Amino acid sequence: MSAPDSRDALAEVYASIMDRSPEHDFEPTLGRVQRVCELLGDPQRAYRVVHLTGTNGKTSTARMVERLVREHGLRTGRFTSPHLASVTERIAIDGEPLSDERFVEVWQDVAPYVHMVDVESQATGGPRLSFFEVLTVMAFAAFADAPVDVAIIEVGMGGTWDSTNVADGDVAVLTPIALDHQRWLGHTVGEIADTKAGIIKPGATVVLAEQSEEVEGIVLAVAAERGSRVVREGAELSVAARHVAVGGQLIDLSTPGGLYTEIFLPLHGAHQAQNALLALATTEALVTGGAALAGEVVEAAFGDVDSPGRLEVVRSSPTIVVDAAHNPAGAEALVAALDESFGFTRLIGVIGVLADKDAESLLSVLEPVLAEIVVTQSGSDRSLPTDDLAEIAVEVFGEDRVHVEPRLDDALDRAAGLAERDDTTGVGTGTGVVVAGSVILAAEVRTLLGRP
Repeated sequence: MSAPDSRDALAEVYASIMDRSPEHDFEPTLGRVQRVCELLGDPQRAYRVVHLTGTNGKTSTARMVERLVREHGLRTGRFTSPHLASVTERIAIDGEPLSDERFVEVWQDVAPYVHMVDVESQATGGPRLSFFEVLTVMAFAAFADAPVDVAIIEVGMGGTWDSTNVADGDVAVLTPIALDHQRWLGHTVGEIADTKAGIIKPGATVVLAEQSEEVEGIVLAVAAERGSRVVREGAELSVAARHVAVGGQLIDLSTPGGLYTEIFLPLHGAHQAQNALLALATTEALVTGGAALAGEVVEAAFGDVDSPGRLEVVRSSPTIVVDAAHNPAGAEALVAALDESFGFTRLIGVIGVLADKDAESLLSVLEPVLAEIVVTQSGSDRSLPTDDLAEIAVEVFGEDRVHVEPRLDDALDRAAGLAERDDTTGVGTGTGVVVAGSVILAAEVRTLLGRP
């Protein structure tokens, strides 16, 4: 299959899968995915599994775990969401997204079984498999066919009823849990934590980020009930030291295996150091049974890690930073990292959010660090209309600091002009633009500016 033919075939397959229920619209059942997996011979049981959930940090942590595991010479599969440029990014083998051709082949392999279960479900009044359920099945099948030694699997949403939960994680990773997706997961952090703790399987190791007292109590209770060992940030795990460095940070990490010092991490922010800590503890539990990893392995893996769309500099003069922060907790991490790692004296925000997000709280967190904002929207049909977001923004920022540009390219141009307006040096020193509010928005900006 030639490259143009591969792209055309991928577009056709993607359109077909997208025609199903979207990933944010799901029923609380694992039955359909379990049934397809059963017909496929349960591919999710062909390898060891690291399963990740939480409100923020899942994808970055998954990428770090994958890189550490691969540095040990093991074959890896990685399933994350959402994607930035192509749906193929969601399913990676040995750190590389499936090719267009391979993605189509995997779909063709599973499609007859998906169709069988669609028919069975509809015969009893149920729906077809959703978009995310299909991708989950494809990931499991692709990993078994590779075959991989370890699959690093990020939940789509929640935990208990997430389609990825048909896999049994040897290690369950819970990143910080806060309010998000309340419509589907619950309206309190306790309800959300209970849902996310559903990925903990009997006898698994649980790697737990620092949490509120309520969340920690819920997770510990579930772990105890299931006979799972827990390693916690703030108890067995800690970021012992952290220093800003050119292009990232130097970190000291303490785990049950030992103290790892002066590790260079080419990512910005305290939250990324926390993600690295969780990834390191996860890999210890998985690969060495809790013993220390070789220092040179850790240095090589972390020194090579990346996380596109997470505090990523995508242009200079003025500096444009893209971040996928889409909830208040993510915005707080963004603000802290901007203050620590960038010397901005004038910062303009380009903000677009999805309609189901807490736009007012997110904007309130960003307000102290943004001189002005340009409100816009992504191409998603879930985007909050620009005029509605502008109305909220005026309440937070005041009318004089809010500008409206429905087209994203116009919003970027407007923001760049505002950033440079008071720049007396003419070279963008100290001025910048930050784009935030949605993973989809981050993806579209990266595409506009030619990022791979």
